[in-house]
Amino acid sequence: MASETQGVANLELESAIGFNGRVFSGLWLHPDKENLVYPLGNTVIIKRVKDGKLEFLQGHTDNVTCVAVSRKGSFIASGQVNFMNHKAPLIIWDYANRAIYALWEHHKTKVEALAFSPNEKYLVSLGGLDDGSIVIWNIETKRAICGCQASAQHVGQCFTVRYSNTNDNIFVSAGNETLRVWELDVASKKIIPTECRTDKLKRVMKCIEISEDDQYIFCGTTTGDIMKINMNMRRLSGCGPVKTKYNLGVSVIKILKSGDLIVGSGSGTVALCSGSNFRTLKKVQVEKRVTSITMTGGDQKCVIGTEASHIYGFHCEEFKTELLTSCPTRAVKDVAIPFGTSEIFATCSEGDIRLWKINKSKELLRITVPNMTCNSLEFMMDGHSIISAWNDGKIRGFGPESGCLLFIIHNAHSNGVTAVAGTKDSKRIVSGGGEGQVCVWELTQPKPRLLQFMKEHRSSVNCIKIKSDDKECVSVSSDRTCIIWDLERFVSRQLVTANSMFQTVCYHPEEFQMITSGTDGKVTFWDLHLGTAIREMVVTQGGAINAMDITQDGKHFVTGGNDKVVKVWDYIAGEMTHVGITHGGTITSVKICSNNRTLISTSEDGAILRWKFPFPLSS
Repeated sequence: MASETQGVANLELESAIGFNGRVFSGLWLHPDKENLVYPLGNTVIIKRVKDGKLEFLQGHTDNVTCVAVSRKGSFIASGQVNFMNHKAPLIIWDYANRAIYALWEHHKTKVEALAFSPNEKYLVSLGGLDDGSIVIWNIETKRAICGCQASAQHVGQCFTVRYSNTNDNIFVSAGNETLRVWELDVASKKIIPTECRTDKLKRVMKCIEISEDDQYIFCGTTTGDIMKINMNMRRLSGCGPVKTKYNLGVSVIKILKSGDLIVGSGSGTVALCSGSNFRTLKKVQVEKRVTSITMTGGDQKCVIGTEASHIYGFHCEEFKTELLTSCPTRAVKDVAIPFGTSEIFATCSEGDIRLWKINKSKELLRITVPNMTCNSLEFMMDGHSIISAWNDGKIRGFGPESGCLLFIIHNAHSNGVTAVAGTKDSKRIVSGGGEGQVCVWELTQPKPRLLQFMKEHRSSVNCIKIKSDDKECVSVSSDRTCIIWDLERFVSRQLVTANSMFQTVCYHPEEFQMITSGTDGKVTFWDLHLGTAIREMVVTQGGAINAMDITQDGKHFVTGGNDKVVKVWDYIAGEMTHVGITHGGTITSVKICSNNRTLISTSEDGAILRWKFPFPLSS
């Protein structure tokens, strides 16, 4: 990728929406109290609290699975997942320079958890299920000191580690019926574990918190109670609550200076719990499992991250939450911008459609269809509805302001609806399905009716575009065919093939040419009159091109794909003019607004990025 984009100007990133809330303890407030640190795809994001300005730490090759920030704030550590039996990289970042300080590859498949020693001398890393080892790294020398298996053979997997608050040579690990206090002997290069005695209690522990004076260890369990361990005696001191346990387990704990606990549960409950008898004093509910809590204002304020990829501000005394950020939890499948405006855009993913305010990257509306995935969406030209394609075989139309369901076309396609487009007069819809059919629907009252279906594709229809006169459309398919359809006679006018599974297609605004792209990483220019290829460009060596859009003046187009790079091209010269290299996942869609001022791109890791397009139309 570096050779392809070397010397090319960078796109200016204006904002980013995204947070991987599935990473436990993934949300951190940096000790400078000015920045939040959290993962998104294979990127670690540093977000300034004051104005939301973003910085990106990039160096991982796959999704980040754990993040840790050192107590003094000099370093950030992050680990990732990798292919089975491949080494998973672990990176220490120099916070001041926003650069890689050290990169190690030791653990197989996944880095499960990380923790810094209190004086930033060491980092402890824990491997995942396929690895199961604990390693101590010397930060100054950038080398491993020693390591061993995290758990004894007769117990289960270890899930988390936590360093002592006062001693660089002591840390704690916990997991499935295992709780160990480790002591590092630097001279002999060994770590010596001591099993904590928990009497007859058998628990799966997913989180650890250690009191400031290192007297007690608090462990949250999947059974919904909290174990309190005397760290000096290495034995159980208490367990509770006895009667009313936390639903779906305790996923995160924070100790307040008063000795009480802030507890986050799998059911989304945030509770204030007594540190002595574990009695619940107060509680409030958020959406889905709580995965992170980071204190921002002593005992008074904290920030909470959830599995729903929501970030909440939380006032401990008033015990109220405020939703600060909401993000898609899964891959964003498509993005749409209404014609003639640059104020809002819409995205679709698993279970929902969301409308966003462009200049603030704020969620305005969420339309939820549980347990379904929206594959494609588009604003109708009159602005009265959003049409959407769903994997349950239905086409749904929604009001863009109210989110109300306007219509449903049942059984539109037998193998899911994969592509959808609306005519310019807003009277018809053209849809494509997983079985290869292209259908034309008339928007009549009380419900839409099928005008005609056309079946020449033999595989999934991936993209449909309609000509400005509404008399013709083009569809591309995974069967390596691109077909131009007559929307008056409902027959194919032309069929072209290529040695590539087509993913996307765009008409040039003057409609004498079209461009296609697919799994071969090339963009092909076609003459619409003759149906022949005019030119072919290699856009990437890094796999498929999944998304493409062209400007209203036809001078530039944008591509995105498996190489995770947004690329802007000069249409006539065929030269790359700008690149955006911030995405951490495969790019799924790109869209340019009608005045060429904003470019939106989305990816499989749930990220939505807004770029300043470098070639705006003159007003």
